Amino acid sequence: MFALVENNEFVKILNDRKGFIGTADNIEIVWEDRTRTVEITDEEGNAVLDENGDVQTREETYKESTEVTTQQEVKYPKDIFTKWTNEEREAIGIYEVSVDNTNKKDEAYYINTNISYSFDGSSVIGSYGTATPKPLDDVLFTQADADADEIPSDKAVGDVKQYGLKGLEIAKIKAQAGGLLAPTDWYVIRYQEDNTKTIPTDVATYRNNVRAKSNEMESQINACGTVEDLKTLFTWTEDAEGNITRPLAEFPEEL
Repeated sequence: MFALVENNEFVKILNDRKGFIGTADNIEIVWEDRTRTVEITDEEGNAVLDENGDVQTREETYKESTEVTTQQEVKYPKDIFTKWTNEEREAIGIYEVSVDNTNKKDEAYYINTNISYSFDGSSVIGSYGTATPKPLDDVLFTQADADADEIPSDKAVGDVKQYGLKGLEIAKIKAQAGGLLAPTDWYVIRYQEDNTKTIPTDVATYRNNVRAKSNEMESQINACGTVEDLKTLFTWTEDAEGNITRPLAEFPEEL
């Protein structure tokens, strides 16, 4: 990634897949007519005096040159981003960008700021501001929402308006539990229709364990007081013996 720098200030990020239109100094010599007063001299170079004894003068025209610098548009090919050296690019104000990710956090749990860029005199550095934790708890519809007629017809005061991180993770756990129970649901349906067709013990035990683990994980999630607590709950770690685990409970192996 490259950036344009002008007057020691970051200007913009450049698209290194396209060429670059820049500017360069165009120096021209301009000649202009000038006038000056000079003394009149004789053939021997002596000043000519008038009748009052004063030196006689005359106006003389001459040309004087000055340098005029203008900005000229220059089109550079995209090869400058791959084939030019850093020194060659920097000579026309193009600097490679390095990004400091110190403040960047996991986007599943935080809202990161946009990257801000600055030029320190020798390089362009992009950096993030302080990340904002996403809300942990659900936002519910309130009476104020109802008074403003901002509640959908299928919702009511107290229903979830926007899920927080906890609510989102619990919804995933419930969906996973439902997916694990679905293949054996037919045993339950059959028993409800014909109680002589009992549910096999291993199936009943498995289904009870799935529900128990789902409830346990939901309790663990609800107990988190901060975003970092929640993140830690889902973070896998490896111990010295090579065992990979996480604090969050695990569903039983599928039948």
